[in-house]
Amino acid sequence: MFRHTSRIAVAVAGAAALACTAALPATAAGHHTPAHHHVRSAVVLGPIQYDSPGRDDRSNRSLNAEWVVVKNTGRWPATLKGWTLSDKTGHSYRFGNVRLAGHSQIRVHTGVGRDGRRDLYQDRRVYIWDNDSDTATLRNDHRRIVDSQSWGRHGHWGHHH
Repeated sequence: MFRHTSRIAVAVAGAAALACTAALPATAAGHHTPAHHHVRSAVVLGPIQYDSPGRDDRSNRSLNAEWVVVKNTGRWPATLKGWTLSDKTGHSYRFGNVRLAGHSQIRVHTGVGRDGRRDLYQDRRVYIWDNDSDTATLRNDHRRIVDSQSWGRHGHWGHHH
């Protein structure tokens, strides 16, 4: 009886320790922990084209060559309504009633366009992403950071937090 009880106690203690470890936010080495802790999500940032190819002439074509990919790496669909995508200076794009199927992605362009299944448009007439140094931050509808990616002097290209 005692041996059976001690096995249960060890199993419960191990499960509790594992649960506590899983609840801790992941932070990148050398980076400070943001005020809003990351939440675990299947929806993450993918590739970012922060420097549109060619001359930066503010044409809609050039603005739309600046984009961020948002990917659903999970099996189940995700609703992005109320989520935001922002840069380090506070420019923010709020997702409307967008449903991202499992294992799919959508590209968020800076310029003006017609939203579709694969592409969304911020309808801006100025560039958002700083070519030299910036951070793209994806937040859920509760304003919690889901993913962020930095590049340039204050971060490394493709560095997720």
